Amino acid sequence: MQRYGNQNRESGVVAYDIDAGQIIVQFRNGDRYLYTEDSAGATNIARMQDLARAGRGLSSFISQHVHDRYARKIHSRRQ
Repeated sequence: MQRYGNQNRESGVVAYDIDAGQIIVQFRNGDRYLYTEDSAGATNIARMQDLARAGRGLSSFISQHVHDRYARKIHSRRQ
């Protein structure tokens, strides 16, 4: 996972992992979600990837546009 830049210092996102047509987002509480082009739409995934790389606006975008349109929640082995 890549550390999220968090330019405004108030984001709920702490890390992300980008692959072709998808993004995994880790939130401050440790929850990780996989968003794919199939679940959230190609345009939204491209925008999320851009925001993740920029380190700004990803949490707000998720809240406003794709909230529960994730493909699956990723459970850690510790759970």
